[in-house]
Amino acid sequence: MTTKARSRRALALDILNHGGLLLVALLFLFPFFWMVSNAVRSNAEVMAIPVRILPNQFEWDNFAKAWSELPFGRYFLNSMIVAGSVTVITVVVSSLAGYAFARLKFPGRDTLLLGYVGTLMVPSIMLIIPLFLIVNGLGMVNTFQGVILPVAFGTFGAFLLRQFFLSIPNSLEEAALIDGASRLRILVSIIVPLSMPAIGLLSLFTFIAQWNNFLWPLIVMTGGDNATLPVGLTYFQTQQGTQWNFIMAGAALSMLPGIFLAILLQKLIYNSISLNAGMGGR
Repeated sequence: MTTKARSRRALALDILNHGGLLLVALLFLFPFFWMVSNAVRSNAEVMAIPVRILPNQFEWDNFAKAWSELPFGRYFLNSMIVAGSVTVITVVVSSLAGYAFARLKFPGRDTLLLGYVGTLMVPSIMLIIPLFLIVNGLGMVNTFQGVILPVAFGTFGAFLLRQFFLSIPNSLEEAALIDGASRLRILVSIIVPLSMPAIGLLSLFTFIAQWNNFLWPLIVMTGGDNATLPVGLTYFQTQQGTQWNFIMAGAALSMLPGIFLAILLQKLIYNSISLNAGMGGR
């Protein structure tokens, strides 16, 4: 095969690969496009048949109307408080637990870890009633504490960070111990800075999961002003009908913090990987 023929074949493969990737990207992006398309049309046109890809008339003020129709700013702040608090608590607790399981040696550690990880197989829906009874018994119904604390101590984060901590060379920790550093100082000054890729991923997953959490805030928060954003969007469904265009506009606005955090942490993760390139394992 000549050089020219190879070049043509390589070009054809590149076009085919990029075309396939573009098709998959469009397939995944279409739901978001459809959400925005419905957000900028009238409610009657949302339900109209035949379905139109683009609205006859763009109603960009639907975003402002959705924000002012309900106390949307309050719901936004409630979701930020809940998702941010759960993320911070999860990262702190998971870092401490992950370090203990990765570095400390104590009787029954592996057995305890096995039982700890085994809780991941328990469906979260099965814990709803026991958790609510506990929260109700503690008088934390319709409070932020009742929404935040039961979901802030998960197993996944501790296991994720434990696996990443194991990849950090023991020589760094041994040198710090010789210099007289405590275990907590080693965790804060050495382990955590080197583990920012895993911590960034855990923060992103936790924040988005709690930002989109619907069932638990719906059960615990009984007052309208204390509702989180996913619960608040359901208030567009009334006895007079459902304002689908406002729901789509509110859902589009609710995606902005997650997108911003993903972009921010993506840069952080890439920078951390570059800084730690070439570092060996245990």
